[in-house]
Parts: sequence; structure tokens; C-alpha cells
Amino acid sequence: MDDGKLDALGQTIVSALPGAATSHSVAFNQLTIDVEIGRIVEVVTFLRDDPNCRFVNITDVTAVDYPSREKRFDVVYHLLSPTLNARIRLRGQADETTQVPSIIGVFPGADWFERETYDLYGVIFIGHPDMRRLLTDYGFDGHPLRKDFPLTGFVEVRYDDQEKRVLYEPVRLNQEFRKFDFLSPWEGADYPLPGDEKAKAEPKA
Repeated sequence: MDDGKLDALGQTIVSALPGAATSHSVAFNQLTIDVEIGRIVEVVTFLRDDPNCRFVNITDVTAVDYPSREKRFDVVYHLLSPTLNARIRLRGQADETTQVPSIIGVFPGADWFERETYDLYGVIFIGHPDMRRLLTDYGFDGHPLRKDFPLTGFVEVRYDDQEKRVLYEPVRLNQEFRKFDFLSPWEGADYPLPGDEKAKAEPKA
């Protein structure tokens, strides 16, 4: 589907869902609809059932984190219409306390997608029958795909062969791994490296 047809489809969807679908844009041959996240069930139901749309396949549910925004998350849905041979992206804003309606009643396949988005970003979906973490461990602290999550995490997990069990311990970094010179790899270090003494000096002319 070319950009002109996608633009016309976007206008049709926004006109058919006043207040629920607020705007549309086309980029890289894909249609994006900005939605009011509290009415997401209404939007996906229309896209699935309307004969001019037939977006019957849920491809993904995820989020994007913008920590400096008041509503820090874009909750993003990707749908596919085999009838139109087209994809659509739905995008709605949420903060850390926004209760996003689950779309499982419309697309049962969204089950694990929503659990993953909750686990990794902390987006809360209401109406989900089993809103538990999916990828991280029991008792995991935080949501690892948030931009403000520390790269080292909070705990490390290891199997202790002497105790014959898994141990959870606070992350500890040895001091030598905290020293960085921040030099460009193209310029090289300004101090001798191990092995430099083996290099032969260039003969002077």
C-alpha cells in the first residue's frame, strides 16, 4: 500500500474514532495512529472488525521510555492486515500509574506481549488475567528497559557449588573495572601497554 492510500486510511480511522484516535502520520511506508490510551480497546476492535481495515493480526505490544516527559511512556501496538497487505502502529501515552486497558478480549495473543511490557517497563495493564512478570526472576527489583535503570542492575544471581543452591547477592564491581581512560581507540593509549616492549624500534635514518 503506497503512502497516499495509507494517508487516506489514517484519515478514515481518525474520522471514525473521534476522541479515541487523535491524529495520524505516515513514515517509511507505515501508518501511525496516535490514540487516547484509555480507549485502546475501542480502537483495536474497530481496526479488527471494520471491513475497510481488517487488522486481524496482533504483531507486538511494547513501550518506549522518555523519562523527561510528564507521561514518560509511549505504549505501542503493531497490527497487520493481510487483506490490505499493510501494517499499522498505534501509539498512546502513559505514565507510571496509568492503568492501560488490556486488549486480550480483542486479541488473546496480546497476553504475553502485555506481560513483557509490564515486566520490562512497568506499564500497568488492567483487565489482564495474569499480570505477572514474564522475563525477569521472582522478586526482581525495577524494570530493566527503563532509561533510568542502572546498567549493572541491583542484584546478581549465581549458583554456589558448595551450598548447592542459587544465591542472590547485591551487585559488587571490583575497582579495576571502574577505571576508564575514555581515550579514542583510534588514537591509542598514552601509556605503555603489555607487550609494547617486544616491538622493535624503527631504525633511524
